Amino acid sequence: MSIPALVEEAIACGVTQMVLTDINNSTGIMEFMRECDEKGIKPIAGLEFRSNKRLLYFGIALNKEGMKELNDFLTEHNLEQKTLPNLAPAFKNACIVYPYGHKEPLRENEFLGIHYGQLNSLFNKDLSIIRDKLVALQPVFVADKIEYRLHEYLRSIDLNVVLTEVTAEDKCAPTDKFLAPGQLEAKFSRYAFILDNTRNLMNRCVMDYPKGRVNLNRKTFTGNKKNDRELLEKLAISGMEYRYGKSNKEALKRVKHELKVIYELDFCAYFLITWDIIRYSSSQGYYHVGRGSGANSIVAYCLKITDVDPIELDLYFERFLNAQRTSPPDFDIDYSWDEREDVQDYIFKRYGSQHTALLGTMSTFKDRSIIREIGKVMGLPKSEIDGFTDQTRAAVNQNNDTFRKIVAIHERMANMPNQRSIHAGGVLITEEPITYYTALDLPPKGMATVQWDMYEAEKIGFDKYDILSQRGIGHIKMAVKLVEENQQRKIDIHQVKIFMKDPVVNANLRKGNTKGCFYIESPAMIQLNRKLKCDSYLVLVAASSIIRPGVASSGMMGMFIKYHHAPDTVQYLHPVMEEILKETYGVMVYQEDVIKVCIHFAGMDGTDADILRRGMSGKYRSKKEFERLVERFHQEAVALGRPEDIVKEVWRQVSSFAGYSFSKAHSASFAVESYQSLYLKTYFPREFMVAVLNNYGGFYDRALYVQELQRSGGIVHLPCVNNSDSIVNIIGVDVYLGFVGIHGLNETYIELIPEERRKNGLYQSLEDFIKRTGMGLEHAITLIRVGALRFTGRSKKELLWAIHLLLGAKAKPNNNAELFCLEAKNYSLPVLVNTQLENAYHELELLGFPLSMNMFDLLQTDYRGEMGANDLINHVGQVVRMVGQYICEKTVHTKNNKRMWFGNFLDVEGNSFDTVHFPNNTPVYPFRGTGCYLILGKVVAEFGFASLEVQKFAKLPILPNPVIS
Repeated sequence: MSIPALVEEAIACGVTQMVLTDINNSTGIMEFMRECDEKGIKPIAGLEFRSNKRLLYFGIALNKEGMKELNDFLTEHNLEQKTLPNLAPAFKNACIVYPYGHKEPLRENEFLGIHYGQLNSLFNKDLSIIRDKLVALQPVFVADKIEYRLHEYLRSIDLNVVLTEVTAEDKCAPTDKFLAPGQLEAKFSRYAFILDNTRNLMNRCVMDYPKGRVNLNRKTFTGNKKNDRELLEKLAISGMEYRYGKSNKEALKRVKHELKVIYELDFCAYFLITWDIIRYSSSQGYYHVGRGSGANSIVAYCLKITDVDPIELDLYFERFLNAQRTSPPDFDIDYSWDEREDVQDYIFKRYGSQHTALLGTMSTFKDRSIIREIGKVMGLPKSEIDGFTDQTRAAVNQNNDTFRKIVAIHERMANMPNQRSIHAGGVLITEEPITYYTALDLPPKGMATVQWDMYEAEKIGFDKYDILSQRGIGHIKMAVKLVEENQQRKIDIHQVKIFMKDPVVNANLRKGNTKGCFYIESPAMIQLNRKLKCDSYLVLVAASSIIRPGVASSGMMGMFIKYHHAPDTVQYLHPVMEEILKETYGVMVYQEDVIKVCIHFAGMDGTDADILRRGMSGKYRSKKEFERLVERFHQEAVALGRPEDIVKEVWRQVSSFAGYSFSKAHSASFAVESYQSLYLKTYFPREFMVAVLNNYGGFYDRALYVQELQRSGGIVHLPCVNNSDSIVNIIGVDVYLGFVGIHGLNETYIELIPEERRKNGLYQSLEDFIKRTGMGLEHAITLIRVGALRFTGRSKKELLWAIHLLLGAKAKPNNNAELFCLEAKNYSLPVLVNTQLENAYHELELLGFPLSMNMFDLLQTDYRGEMGANDLINHVGQVVRMVGQYICEKTVHTKNNKRMWFGNFLDVEGNSFDTVHFPNNTPVYPFRGTGCYLILGKVVAEFGFASLEVQKFAKLPILPNPVIS
């Protein structure tokens, strides 16, 4: 049962007080107390401790300190990965209830819990010793028989067994539910003293937690609020002089205004802690990107938390902070994927393990995955489950009894919690020890993590610091380093304002030559920038937000592009809309636009406007409150004299847009990083693409980035034991693929091969290589087949003969140093040559793409289409045939809930083109994965960008594998 359902069921059964004891977690305690307080039931907090499936004991908190003791106890065992002991420690502020049958002596605060079904065992026993220790134990897991059956399904899924294999000890009892009023008293009527003991114990419990949302974050940075205020002002003024010089009156005025609001809202510590995190990471040479709503702040800019100038961009201060706001602004701090963990480690050490934890998240059961899980525990074969998840079989499945049963279970399971995990980057820094409010988990990251998510954290009173990672920063960092090593040129990557004015960089942006570049490399973003003819920072800032789904689906993206090219034709919905949205042609582009519209068009205050925005973005979960604000938007707007039809249209745009947009500062931060990537790609394309490959790529598969490398003049070589490293390396224009990209090669050898070569020189022969690495037959064959031993001058087939003769029937050779080096025997073999086609098949298998031949060369046909991608714009309205190499596809749902697809392909010259697949055609002509396709379609164009509306579509056969044939 969900907690609201649990409380409703308790009220219906006349319950006035109850203890929540979830098994080995305290995820629901705070929500439970809020719900009970609201409904007039006394809540008591606790924990049920189990080892494997065996109940050890219940912990019941007498007060807030007792809950901390229980949480600390569980946390210690979670973090140190120790098994829970059979006997609980002596708690000062918590009681322990052992299950009836426990034989050890009981301490003062320890009791025996007895179920009414066990009362017969008390008959004719001397109860004098345990009379005061017996309490009634009535577990509640489910509400009724239907929920009990659902419980059985959930236990089957958890244990990964079919339903019939779930034993009694694997699940709760059918009687584990609330009893009707008076039933419990009746069952214990012969032992009324047990109920008296139970009431006495529960009456002692007082959950003395603060009611409502309070600020539980760390309250000061220096230990003193006055000192915090003085330090923040000193840092902000000093930073302002660094950013703007000493005589910028506008900047000084805005800094002082912001500082006043920050003081009044008591957010000094939040800013200073964020500054401290940046100070540490900068001292380590880490590069960061600061974004989120906090990036609208000039104080954040002056503290170097962000690199977005709010004066230059005219950022809307009230999106960042308004006088009614209760929670601090969001700072999303991005680091390279390989540096973030060190920053998190610093935070834990700097602010203390008792006061620091990662934020959790709750994954839920989702659509198709539920059907698969239910099908598995029902024992259905995979083929039948696949049929139930196939959208094209929906009509057939409706008449299937098994499918209807699955759907009935699906309806109850949908969106139920599945498992706890870690939030993408949230860190909590608290004033009190965090275990007052939760026990802590130790996920694979190895850092303590709370047991609830961001929504619960906010309701309790915690605000997160977002310490995130992204590949784009890794690309930039490594590319700068590679340019310095390979070309002996130092780049100041922070000179972004120079990059923004570079005509060559902007020409690449306009043309869509942006593959590999952060946030602007996807087909959709390339298409948008080409339609906009985007060639400036400010236009890219807008593009970074209007690409989001809400803007696109509401028709506002098309409107923005149209008005961008013809600003004189803009038709504003209302004079107020012109006043507040003139910069974006009356179109809402940024999150703050929603707040502007709510405040200036609908007359709402800043707090309600921000709650409305957050409600639409899914970050505020009070449905009742949200609906009240929606109604208020309409009422207030009409009261201001706005015409009703205009109000409805404005609301349509607000509601379709707000959930998916960025704040302007957020978009600006992304655009800064995009320009850094694009500058590197423009002037140092080879080093940049090597960096992209070595930071695990981006939007596309590795194959595309290798092709981009080749297009930029890089000579790409297959892995080689005498030239390759674990990752891709570059010397001049020569690029050697790394061992890490070879499928099936053991991690040990990925590092060992280059390390041994650096220590003891180049490998001299196959035998020398095997002796020095100690490699076995299987991995040696992999390296031979991928071409990594071609330095020997022998063909792959010769090497395969040799390796079987060397290792086929022997143990691994000893790789210890030898006193004498004996030459291996040479055998006379016929000439064995590998064909280019054989090599291509080896590379397909072991690298995922062919390097010896391109995908077009592998085709059985010589036909390459009627035209290339760059010629499409000259054939608008015509039906044409093209041959394209598949790059990627994207599925979207239409308003009628049908699916349609967008495809992206390369022509034989390596130029990109896009396809559109409408719902009526897609099931007949499906995508069939990587390869080349023959495409028949009509050329259409929008804002000068041509694409193909697909009419027919088929994957082309490639030449057969000569080894198999």
